[in-house]
Amino acid sequence: MSILEATKIHKSYGNKFNKQEVLKGLDISIQQGEFVSIMGASGSGKTTFLNVLSSIDKVTSGTIKIESNEITGMKEKQLALFRKNHLGFIFQDYNLLDTLTVKENILLPLSISNVPKKEAQDKFNTLAKELGIYELKDKYPNEISGGQKQRTSAARAFIHEPSIIFADEPTGALDSKSASDLLNKLSSLNKNRKATIVMVTHDPAAASFSSRVIFIKDGQIYTQLNKGEQERQSFFQDIMKTQGVLSGVQYEH
Repeated sequence: MSILEATKIHKSYGNKFNKQEVLKGLDISIQQGEFVSIMGASGSGKTTFLNVLSSIDKVTSGTIKIESNEITGMKEKQLALFRKNHLGFIFQDYNLLDTLTVKENILLPLSISNVPKKEAQDKFNTLAKELGIYELKDKYPNEISGGQKQRTSAARAFIHEPSIIFADEPTGALDSKSASDLLNKLSSLNKNRKATIVMVTHDPAAASFSSRVIFIKDGQIYTQLNKGEQERQSFFQDIMKTQGVLSGVQYEH
């Protein structure tokens, strides 16, 4: 079942005298339970694409539907409510509140939604254990590592069981071991909870954890790769080859 449908997505900045067209008529369909990566060179439009799909930015033209709700036609208040109830976000810079403990940061979306305390506690216990951060629950963000911060951020994104998780370069600030730990956990949550994840990344190793990779070039979809039954290492090699054909230049960090 399709959970996200984007049709003829255009995004421009500037005015008619100095217009920069970043997205040039993209179409995308994402199925429930998919783990999709979006890749492309610096300036290709991949982050802009994630921003409009996730309602952080508005399209210039085109339609985006999430669970049959057309978010492109929503007013700001309606959109904020939809975001709160249906979407989860993981950012490169964690976006944790320094004055809250790990547990308080994770429970924030449930606090805002007035979920009963016992239910919230049960959800926290299960998810924090799945992500290997339960023992850190009483620590503050400045007392834990980057990898632990990002797993806390991931837990906060998953805690209210949103329709889609949007992840913007979630491994960008992590060392290779912490990145691998996080991606293994995301992959596990994707399989065990049937969570839908859409992730922008410049890293082919990170993308190899997903089930499909969409490559963007100059604001358009260049090609897509499906993992199918391949082992991750084999999929990684295919991603590397496609990346090389796409530009032959170093991807942004």
